[in-house]
Amino acid sequence: MFLENTVNHKEQFGWIEVICGSMFSGKTEELIRRLRRAQFAKQKVEIFKPMVDTRYHDDRVISHDANEIRSTPVPAAANIRLLADGCDVVGIDEAQFFDDEIVTVCNDLANKGVRVVVAGLDMDFKGNPFGPMPALMATAEYVTKVHAICTRTGNLANYSFRKSDNDKLVLLGETEAYEPLSRAAFYKAMLREKVSQMDVEAEEITPNRKSSNV
Repeated sequence: MFLENTVNHKEQFGWIEVICGSMFSGKTEELIRRLRRAQFAKQKVEIFKPMVDTRYHDDRVISHDANEIRSTPVPAAANIRLLADGCDVVGIDEAQFFDDEIVTVCNDLANKGVRVVVAGLDMDFKGNPFGPMPALMATAEYVTKVHAICTRTGNLANYSFRKSDNDKLVLLGETEAYEPLSRAAFYKAMLREKVSQMDVEAEEITPNRKSSNV
């Protein structure tokens, strides 16, 4: 599916590949597979991840299936530009957690002849486009959307539903905090959440009425 050697060898430009989808869809698994192939081909590969992601290991990218590859955690996208000098292939995991400069960084690397492979969530827990991912998908030569299996319907899932009431945009977690849902299941879950909130608000604004004898 991906041209790992360009047809026109005089052209020195690289390209961007984006792997996106919901949680538990195999994004990191696919990222590791592609980067390992490049390593087997004796290409110089560097992998980066946001410093905020410490779920499994400080300096390794690890999939839910426990496959792993060495990585460099960085605090900001600008650090990748400095550390990727001389690389043939650059991998970036959890791209949604990076600042918007990640888009410029990826395009600058590709323009210098680097193959850039990016993995990240395309939507947040509310079903909205997540951080810089839409811009990365728009500027990438190749976009692969992978799917999980909905825990409620068994259909393909492309939404990451948060089980807790925490409303923070960035909340690291696994199956205890998130579950992959299909469009129908996600819509119903969000609707139930809205109805529940409306019930709570209605109870809060309704004054207590005491019965009086006439």
